[in-house]
Amino acid sequence: MKRTGAGVLVVAAALGVAAGFLVDQVLTSAGRPTFTPAVTLPILLVLLGAVAIALAVPIRRATRGRPGAAVNPFRALRIAMLAKASSIVGAVIGGMAVGLLVFLGTRPVAPSLGSMGTVIATAVCGALLVAAALVAEHLCTIRKDDDDEQPGGDEPGLEPRIHGH
Repeated sequence: MKRTGAGVLVVAAALGVAAGFLVDQVLTSAGRPTFTPAVTLPILLVLLGAVAIALAVPIRRATRGRPGAAVNPFRALRIAMLAKASSIVGAVIGGMAVGLLVFLGTRPVAPSLGSMGTVIATAVCGALLVAAALVAEHLCTIRKDDDDEQPGGDEPGLEPRIHGH
């Protein structure tokens, strides 16, 4: 599995900014109030980041701890995928909150402080989720074993053999 790259996160955040701006643009053009995230969204983003790190720490301890500690590679992969998905979700939601802020900032009327607070908290917590998820993904990396090398290198007798011929 490849680690989450900065390009993926930048694209996800840019799509989120565009979506946030467009959602508010469509809502106000229809005469409806602008979108404000729920107060619980920033809390859930932080909790998701904490859960991703909490799940990744035992993997890190097993890989860096005592020699011969068993690491379930499937569990490590699942947690790494959770971390990867969380970082992308954090980038999209954080970007969407920034798009909402950009829209609110371009309006001639100042928005209410309550709605701005929730949007700012969502943007900050989205960035925190991205950071926590990248840390969790890093914690799930397992050192490459010596026997993971490709056969057929400089060592004689490592070529794959077909039995029965």
